[in-house]
Amino acid sequence: MRTRDRIVVTALHLFNEAGYAAVTTALLAERLGMAEGNLWYHFKTKRALLDAIGERFAASIEARLALLPEGDPVAGYIRLLRAMMAEFRDFRFLYRDQPAYGDHATLIAENAPRWTRETFAQIEAHLAALVEAGLLNLPREQLPNLAINATILLRFGLEHERELGAPTASGTGAVRRTLLRHLTLLEHALAPAAAAELKAAIEAIEAEEPLAA
Repeated sequence: MRTRDRIVVTALHLFNEAGYAAVTTALLAERLGMAEGNLWYHFKTKRALLDAIGERFAASIEARLALLPEGDPVAGYIRLLRAMMAEFRDFRFLYRDQPAYGDHATLIAENAPRWTRETFAQIEAHLAALVEAGLLNLPREQLPNLAINATILLRFGLEHERELGAPTASGTGAVRRTLLRHLTLLEHALAPAAAAELKAAIEAIEAEEPLAA
């Protein structure tokens, strides 16, 4: 792995583990086993690191947005949830620590509104596939607002946990709780077998290793 990539991956792990505000360039250099001056050669500030992480985050989002319904609608929704859980795990601090880092990285700020709109549409499409398969008993006209509410719960779940003082680091179950919370929006209207399959999938996904590890 190139030195620059190793710095970005290590910084991402540290920000996720300790919180953006708690990580200094000195701490990062120590974790990397290099002199702080060598770190500055590649990244002079934490904001520069944030921009580099933003590039990885953008690629992850674009890949996740490509997951449209096909075949078994429950399996398709599970694929989407698995991608979202990986996104929340791998880039946990971006969802949790915005009060600490302030403005998003430029690439994220430029694309966030589009990503949000496309996430609304993506979730609505998956819900519509469940309705068409007879697995979700809801009128189609309710799906746009349901998709928006689900996106809000998913997007701000980790920040909500942080504000409550709940643990949000890796292994605390914060991502799992966020996904289960979103499921309560539609569980009452899901066919029992589909609801059980989705719950079991969330529990299984929780046991998987983060993609960025």
